[in-house]
Amino acid sequence: MSQPRPFTLHVDDEILDDLQQRLARARFPDLPPHGEPWEYGADVTYLRELVWYWRESFNWRRQETALNALPQYVASVAGIDLHFVHVQGVGPRPMPLLLSHGWPGSFWEFHKIIPLLTDPGRFGGDPSDAFTVVAPSLPGYTLSFRPGQRRFGLGDIAGAFVELMRDTLGYPRFLAQGGDWGAFISAVIGLTEPTWRWVST
Repeated sequence: MSQPRPFTLHVDDEILDDLQQRLARARFPDLPPHGEPWEYGADVTYLRELVWYWRESFNWRRQETALNALPQYVASVAGIDLHFVHVQGVGPRPMPLLLSHGWPGSFWEFHKIIPLLTDPGRFGGDPSDAFTVVAPSLPGYTLSFRPGQRRFGLGDIAGAFVELMRDTLGYPRFLAQGGDWGAFISAVIGLTEPTWRWVST
């Protein structure tokens, strides 16, 4: 059984510099002589504003710091290094809760709700309603991916998440919730692991 290893997200300066150079070299087509914006594809004015935002306004290091405020880990699960967020609940008996994101998405989808789920007493709720939250990065999605990695279908992902929860983290029972692809994953867990409870949205 693999022990979780702490993970800190860091993108090398060289990669960020390369992105800036690519954005600086962006070439835009001319505007169509007639028609409404988006009628013939992406609106060029919008694309120019988007490139400007990524070049001049978006601060990756600030975002990296925000991402790293959540406790993250990787563990050898289902033959890959599976990345996940793991936040302990604050309450008498926090129920483990598996959150599965969708496409195109990431664990960041849950960053606002995780404090509410893990520490409801801090927000005026009942501490006995606390959850311990586990939010993996789906296999094949950025932080749970490396070149040459085998591909996963829904059943494979569901099996990997059960292995993570039960065998790696030691939760014999847990709840599962997901939206978009996460809803399908949660449903497969509910169908194949009937002793676990699931909720899909």
